[in-house]
Amino acid sequence: MFSYLSKIAVSFVVVSTLLGGSEKTTLAAPPNFIIVFCDDLGYGDIGPFGSKVHATPVLDRMAQEGMRLTDFYSSCSVCTPSRASLLTGCYPRRVNMHVDEKNLCVLFPAARKGLNPQEVTIAEVLKEQGYATGCIGKWHLGDHPDFLPTSQGFDMYFGIPYSNDMNRKQVPLPLVRNETVIADGVQKDTTITRQYTEEAVKFIREHRAEPFFLYLPHTAVHLPLVPGKKFRGTSQDGAYGDWVQEVDWSMGEIFQTLKAEGLDENTLVLFTSDNGSAREKQGSNLPLRGRKGRTDEGGMRVPCIVRWPGHVPADSRSAEITCTLDLLPTFAALADGALPQQPIDGKNIWPILSGEPQAKSPREAFYYYQMDQLQAVRSGPWKLFLALDSKKRNWGKPEGESVEKLFHLVDDIHEDHNVAEQHPDVVKRLRQFADQARAELGDEGRAGAGQRPAGWVEKPSPRLRKQ
Repeated sequence: MFSYLSKIAVSFVVVSTLLGGSEKTTLAAPPNFIIVFCDDLGYGDIGPFGSKVHATPVLDRMAQEGMRLTDFYSSCSVCTPSRASLLTGCYPRRVNMHVDEKNLCVLFPAARKGLNPQEVTIAEVLKEQGYATGCIGKWHLGDHPDFLPTSQGFDMYFGIPYSNDMNRKQVPLPLVRNETVIADGVQKDTTITRQYTEEAVKFIREHRAEPFFLYLPHTAVHLPLVPGKKFRGTSQDGAYGDWVQEVDWSMGEIFQTLKAEGLDENTLVLFTSDNGSAREKQGSNLPLRGRKGRTDEGGMRVPCIVRWPGHVPADSRSAEITCTLDLLPTFAALADGALPQQPIDGKNIWPILSGEPQAKSPREAFYYYQMDQLQAVRSGPWKLFLALDSKKRNWGKPEGESVEKLFHLVDDIHEDHNVAEQHPDVVKRLRQFADQARAELGDEGRAGAGQRPAGWVEKPSPRLRKQ
């Protein structure tokens, strides 16, 4: 089946390493976990992060009852790489999910490439601890059966295998249950958020008597915009805002179900986005610069709210550097689980989420990769854009002459003032971090010592209604 390296048996050990430590966390009972992962939702698109044009009362209340992570990052500014990272705790380059087989930035229908089944996902870590696992929504890590959620630790799957703009004549956009297409050509389906929500509620109810992990990667708010009929015209921001508000409704349905089933106080819910909005204006990514497809803050810093009554302090916030890479080791620790044997890049951030006094980010540096290129490094408040060929950088038009740029993000969140000349010592230190990343993860066509193969199949097998 596969043309990647011969399979190695996956084993689990409790380890604490430079790349991704996990320490046991003692709790009365391990919590349920729900991750809600929106698509192209910008930093400033919800009330808790400053939106004035989208009404998000449920998310507002979630923030009042939980923690806002104001410096939370996705590992990439586009879909496929960011999803690979969330599930594996690895930078996309480590698991070779930073480009598709044609060196494009995301996977497309009928791909021969996908997330290697030998990689260990959050679902697999939790499944080892007796969790029921479900994935409902957009997958985008390969549409061959060997790469679908049911081959990556999930007991069930319901959703669209990739973006909702990927409707093809040969592969009409499919709605899939487990591995079977139940509808196709669903690009303009305005019921998709409602269907995901109903499936999520059903999953919670069915597994209320056992620990569960629900991964809910929404199709919203990726183009084309298809808010439900009930929500059309309800916002101040057109169809985009209508769909944001439908996602807020969906969150309300989930919280109501948790409370009705007596699960509210034993469920950690995390809400975030895979990358920034494709828009720069109308407040979607403000006060950040840039948008989806770029390594400006607006492309990769995303809104994040975490709620777990009695464990995550209410109405709190943290500006420590955290990211989607950190979810696997953090959940493993909370579930008394173990990390994969192979290196990962995530860190256990439970001390931050639990409000431990003086808790600091466990990472010295965070790396901004776009496709094959390391473009920037953040350490503490400092962010260094590396000097690169501008024609290779990001989406859109070339940016002109590329030079090193240093920003102090606490004082200059919009990245307006290059202070590289004033702080040569900081520039030197962040360059050293960049060199470490290049050696471990690779850069611009050069493999790193820590990279692992993606999954490959000789013959694609897209999800079709009739096969």
